[in-house]
Amino acid sequence: MVSFATALYRRSTVMYAEFGIVGATAAIIDLGGAAGLHGVAGLGPLTAKVISTLVATVYSYMGNRFWAFRHRSNHSLPREWLIFFALNGVGLLIALAAISFSEYGLGLHSQLSYNVAQVLGTGLATLFRFWAYRKWVFMAPPAPVAGAVEAMDLAIAGQPGPGR
Repeated sequence: MVSFATALYRRSTVMYAEFGIVGATAAIIDLGGAAGLHGVAGLGPLTAKVISTLVATVYSYMGNRFWAFRHRSNHSLPREWLIFFALNGVGLLIALAAISFSEYGLGLHSQLSYNVAQVLGTGLATLFRFWAYRKWVFMAPPAPVAGAVEAMDLAIAGQPGPGR
């Protein structure tokens, strides 16, 4: 028999793997999209980043809500959606600050410097978003009371609980 703690550990491991897959794919959409829009299509550095981030954000929300964090639906979808996109807006501002510093503060205008700046900015934004998603968007379900955890462990193990 699998204990409650083991089942919880396995589920959290799967959730982090799923979150990583969604995040990695969204990063490819964001970084590759911005590089293509700026370098190939000729859009401005900030405009390219805003467009690619919007597309990656929609993808990320769908992947996280309906796959990685599907077991953490504590809020209504409109509220969750609003908070998710607001936090991604903060993440976008972090990434835009890095690109702006490189492009306008340092005067670096090559595609390489653009890509380095957006990778650094997106990396910092990702750290912020990971923390913020878990805190405000895809929150863990409320913790059960200590007695309920013990009873659940006993029930999973097939042993009678107190009073049985």
